Amino acid sequence: MNDLAKNVLGGILQSCSTDPMTGFFRTGDCQVTEEDIGNHGVCIVATAGFLAYSKARGNDLTTPRPEFDFPGVNPGDRWCLCSTRWQEALRDGMAPQVVLEATSSAALEFIQLADLERHAYPARREK
Repeated sequence: MNDLAKNVLGGILQSCSTDPMTGFFRTGDCQVTEEDIGNHGVCIVATAGFLAYSKARGNDLTTPRPEFDFPGVNPGDRWCLCSTRWQEALRDGMAPQVVLEATSSAALEFIQLADLERHAYPARREK
């Protein structure tokens, strides 16, 4: 197993969401590869507050964009977020909760594990 297939806890990277389908390659997981220059490695649980914050910062996650296979994110949805956006939200006091088991170890290039752990969301099983 390569490091990119690991989560931040050192285990096998778990699925983030298949409804909506997330991930840089829309595979349901937050695996980061060389093609993913945005490092979409953080599996978040979206909140209305975070979605409004992200939109105000120029990253509208709520408006569907079918041409990019993007359904729009709603509060309660899990979504693979760019590591730098999560770090920015943390700095601004708006960081959403994180599913550690579904967050790529590649996120640790930008984010301290202790910060992710403070925002941990209990894992849930995919349906």
